[in-house]
Amino acid sequence: MIDLHFSATPNGQKISIALEEMGLDYRLISYDIFEGDHLTPEFDRINPNHKLPAIVDHDPPFGGEPHAVFESGAILQYLADKTGMLLPDDPRARSVALQWLTWQVAGLGPMGGQASHFRRYAPEPIPYAIERYSRELDRLMQVLENRLGQAEYLAGAEFSIADIAIWPGRSAAGVVGIDLARFPNTHRWYQAIAARPAVQRGRSADKAFPDKYMQLNARLSSAQWSNMFGDRMHSAVPGRP
Repeated sequence: MIDLHFSATPNGQKISIALEEMGLDYRLISYDIFEGDHLTPEFDRINPNHKLPAIVDHDPPFGGEPHAVFESGAILQYLADKTGMLLPDDPRARSVALQWLTWQVAGLGPMGGQASHFRRYAPEPIPYAIERYSRELDRLMQVLENRLGQAEYLAGAEFSIADIAIWPGRSAAGVVGIDLARFPNTHRWYQAIAARPAVQRGRSADKAFPDKYMQLNARLSSAQWSNMFGDRMHSAVPGRP
């Protein structure tokens, strides 16, 4: 059994989709990040960075005590190594899959997150920040489009954790102004993955994005802002004032 500490965001759906694709038993433990559920000392022991998702594997492949894993890319690779699934056996294809996984967690994800923040949450518009992150996100989308014009999936012919890492964020692309119709290869890839039964289970009602996480012009209360971006988020890390 795996405990999935989950918030209904693209990062959370990466892991719920992977668990469904791999047929692993898991227990969903949902957190409301607007309400600060992730800022407790108990969760600090699972993820010292206080971000979601995280997992606790009660039957780790190397034996011993339950094993916690945080950071979505690390979780995906851990699960692929545990099951021998969704990461190619061929060394060249495996390397390609891990490159695209890293590209998502180091580039596409953070740039999309910053574009979303300055478009949706900034108390007042900051044109430079909006333009900087939106243009970089658009550039990265073209990188993705070009790759999917060369191969069926990110790693080549096989669906892999690289596709899982990227796909949920593209399902929320409209929130930051990305029109998938501009990217036909990406749209073809997106639709093919959306039709997979395990993907549908991994984003079913209890794992779907709630409306309050999808607001185009979000207005947070002072408490919600503190939980997401402010003092309470920062002070949750031991040693921080």
